[in-house]
This record gives sequence, C-alpha cells and structure tokens, in this order.
Amino acid sequence: MANFNMLWLQSSGCGGCTMSLLCAESPPLFEQLSWQGINLLWHPALSEASGQEVQSLLSDLEQGRESLDLLCIEGAVAQGPDGTGDFSRLPGTGRSMMSWLQGLSTRANYVVAVGSCAAYGGVSAGGDNPSDATGAQYAGERLGGLLGEAFRSRGGLPVINISGCPIHPQWVLESLASLVRGEMTLQDLDELGRPRSYTDHLVHHGCPRNEYYEYKASAQQHSQQGCLMEHLGCIGTQAHADCNIRLWNGGGSCLRGGYACINCTAPEFENPGYGFLSTPKVAGIPIGLPTDMPKAWFVALSSLSKAAMPARLRENALSDHQLMAPKIYYKNKRR
Repeated sequence: MANFNMLWLQSSGCGGCTMSLLCAESPPLFEQLSWQGINLLWHPALSEASGQEVQSLLSDLEQGRESLDLLCIEGAVAQGPDGTGDFSRLPGTGRSMMSWLQGLSTRANYVVAVGSCAAYGGVSAGGDNPSDATGAQYAGERLGGLLGEAFRSRGGLPVINISGCPIHPQWVLESLASLVRGEMTLQDLDELGRPRSYTDHLVHHGCPRNEYYEYKASAQQHSQQGCLMEHLGCIGTQAHADCNIRLWNGGGSCLRGGYACINCTAPEFENPGYGFLSTPKVAGIPIGLPTDMPKAWFVALSSLSKAAMPARLRENALSDHQLMAPKIYYKNKRR
C-alpha cells in the first residue's frame, strides 16, 4: 500500500483529542496507522522533530515540494486580533497558525477537522469568544469558518468534520482508513460534514438506561439509575453518535458512567443556554424532545408510559443500585 502523508497540527484547543486518539486499541494507534499505510509526517506532541526541521517540512509541503495527502486540524482556529490570527502563532515560524492552515489546506488532498473545536469552534469559541475562534469550515452551525463555504480539497471533498469533545479514536482511524482507500464520498458525510459511519446513530441507541426511558422512570439526582432526560439534562435522543454502541476504552460511555449526554458532536453544544446537568422545561415538559417525535405525541406517550411503569423500575430508578430484579417467567404456570 502506498504511503499517505499525514500532517497533524494543533491550533486553539486543549489537546484532548490527541489524548483520546492515544487510547486506540486492538491494535494501538501507531500500528493502525502503519497498517493503513499512513505516514505521520509530523505531530507537535507525538513527533521528535522540532525547530528548523519542522519549518523546512512545512515549507516543503506548502510549496508543493512534498506531497500532502491528509491535513488533520485539532483545535479551533483563532482569527483574532482583528483577523490577523496572531493570538495563535506556530512558534519559531513567525506566522500564525491560521496562516499555515490556509496555505496547507490548498495542498492537501483531504482536510480533516478532528474534534468539535476544529469542526465548529467548540469550547474554544464559547462565551464571548474573545479570540474570534472558528472551525475549519464552520463557525458554529454556519458554513464558512476559516476556509469558506465553497472550499473543497484536492480530493474533491469539503472539510471532514470528525466532531466530538473529545473524539472516539476509532471515529478518526476508521475515517482515515476510508480516505486512504479512496472510498469516502460526499454521500458518506451528513449535513454537518460528519462521517455518517458514526453519526447515523443516536447516543440513545444502546443506552443502558433505555428501559427507564421507555417508561419515563426518571432519576431525580445524579448517581441514581433512572433515565437522565427528564430532569438531569441528557439529550442523547438528539445527539448523533454511536457512543453507546461503539464503547470507549473497551467498555465505557458518558451515560454508562452516570453522566448526561450533552451532545458534544453538535455545533454550538458549548452554549446550550442552560446548565448542562439540568433539563429546561416549559409547563413541566422538557424543551429538548426526541427530534423524530412530535411534541404532542411525546406528551401523550409519556403520560401512558408513566401510568404503565412497573414497580420494579419505579423503585430502581431512584436508587444507586438495583433493588428489585425482574420477575422470572415460567412457561408452566402451575409450577
């Protein structure tokens, strides 16, 4: 398999997506890259090269003296102050990260935004956004960002947004493998530029609390086993990701750890307008309802579900451990 040259740059972010990527397993990260034929030219945290050696590499890539197949961007792009990008400079080069990304993106066959900051601005663009942080091709939900709405890489694709805060390592490695094989097309991306391989699912799918959700057996406080949607801020029924199907670190997810889903793969998740761990309501009805269900139907079914709630779920939902086990079904009723 021919080598695919990959350059990874970190802009305005916490580096958490790289940390998560290092959690790749079966096999580990560098073995997966090797098997896929990906040649990691440079990564600021994982490579030994520095100084003039890196500057020469970046110049060669930008000038086309060396081929660049994959440009991975981690972190949002700081455009401030006044559009100069000088809030985030690539040390030793005398240039802003924004400038390097603009130059290198025109040379790359594919541009991949790794994490919600790189994709949409994410936490780096939260609040008043004093650094004027933006995503590679989105500013929140709006197309545009650093590279503009019309941007297409040499491979003919827009920026591929592997969003998440952080990303699941296999979301990245699976997408890179698809690019290396030349199999990714525009149809493989959703409306927000995310690979459909993981965003055609909802976090709700595979949630271990689904039985509680079905009967609206809701937790009243954290550590309880009930559904987190009604009171504790969970929006897993709206969040596009396969977190409860493709588990993290061999067996975890936010919900399995007792934390509400905050929809971190979506643009502007960082500014929900309410506390992440509480559910905003109007007249007692949660504002954020499942996207596929009309409100009236949800209210009607919710009332019926609560009326039909088994005592087992009512008890267990408000406990931090199981108090009542399911009844055993006997085929021979006379036993």
